[in-house]
Amino acid sequence: MSQYVLCSEVDLESVYATAIQAFWQNRVQHQMFAGVGNVDIAYAYVLHPQALGAIVISSGRIESLIKYKELVYDLYQNGYSVFIHDHRGQGLSGRMLDNPQIGYVGNFSEYVDDFKKFVDKVVIKKTDHKPKLLCHSMGGAIGALMVLRFPEMFEKVAFSAPMFGIRPPLPNWFAKLLLTLHATFNKKNAYFFGQKNYDNQPFAANELTHSGIRYQIFRQEYQEVPQAQLGGVSGHWLKVAAQAMDEIEQSVHAFPIPALVIQAGADQIVDNKRQSRVVAKMANTKLKVIDGSKHELLEERDKYRVTCVTAILDFFRD
Repeated sequence: MSQYVLCSEVDLESVYATAIQAFWQNRVQHQMFAGVGNVDIAYAYVLHPQALGAIVISSGRIESLIKYKELVYDLYQNGYSVFIHDHRGQGLSGRMLDNPQIGYVGNFSEYVDDFKKFVDKVVIKKTDHKPKLLCHSMGGAIGALMVLRFPEMFEKVAFSAPMFGIRPPLPNWFAKLLLTLHATFNKKNAYFFGQKNYDNQPFAANELTHSGIRYQIFRQEYQEVPQAQLGGVSGHWLKVAAQAMDEIEQSVHAFPIPALVIQAGADQIVDNKRQSRVVAKMANTKLKVIDGSKHELLEERDKYRVTCVTAILDFFRD
């Protein structure tokens, strides 16, 4: 296992408050572009003066680029230029509904079209390196669709706990019945049953990470920037997410570039059984399971996160 310069939980609070925040304010550039339907898409990037390469991050649902400050800092410290944007309907990007808290997208192809525009208008104009793609959770579904539709765009792709299936709290047939009922009696932009506005859950109740300090930093960032907050999903989002995941599973036998999928062994958010099934069908793909880790592999305790980020950087350097 290679050694990389990575932040540690031991002194993260002080490093974050000083070095990482200063890096983010002084070195990282923040801008906007108009996505599909003129929805504002927020993005950030940092250019390494002696870059080994370029990494583009595709983030997960409810996430924002402000949640990735530590990771962007780590990737830069290890020699990479880094690019990240906020998907439409979340983070610092434009929201499409009267209630900006509701997770909504017309179709996952809108995420893909925004992403393609980001790469064309920003990434390839700022770096001579063919970019590598790093995806987390919902960003994994979006990233997989990007690679399948634009196979020449990225050199390699690493997936952290990709959303190739959503962990169902109910039997599949009942979940489909609820979706049908919801669509029948509600507007497509209404919250799905049981969903609500942003909830700052206490650490003890969270299903995302074992790391108290990283969870605290994530929630503090969202407290300080309420614009980034997002609640639960609409019934329509669930419907189009299911369609996107089906499209991925049906197409990955021809996955065109080298891929690494890192599975969080104790994931309570995505469906690891379906994820494993999809990965088994994927051409050019290796699976690495990190036993015991919760969903947020990139925001986990050091013993999980270091293993994950090291595997990703090793894969990108091979």
